[in-house]
Amino acid sequence: MSGQSVKGQFLRLVYASVKRENFKFHEVPAILFTVGKKTVPSAVRRNRVKRMMREAYRLEKHAVAMDLNRLHHDGLNERICIAFLYMGRRKTLPGLLAFREEIRGLIASMVFS
Repeated sequence: MSGQSVKGQFLRLVYASVKRENFKFHEVPAILFTVGKKTVPSAVRRNRVKRMMREAYRLEKHAVAMDLNRLHHDGLNERICIAFLYMGRRKTLPGLLAFREEIRGLIASMVFS
């Protein structure tokens, strides 16, 4: 297993392919959302960022699934694992639309890289 990453304005996407026989559910990619304590010290704000990331991914999930099918059209024995890391260092949090655009752009650059 070797991972690759793509960096956006305030998110970093890390992804890797893993053998499918190690997983119970094969159809969906494994997704992780993380916000570092040093990046966002307040637990309330960290949870808000994670909720917005999850919601943005939920809204973009269909486009992501189509892009992932293009990425792994012949990798039937592999499963993709994706981690979204919040790297924003601004005082103000981005809005949901910004998260959606960032996730859409990162997935597109992951597929075409």
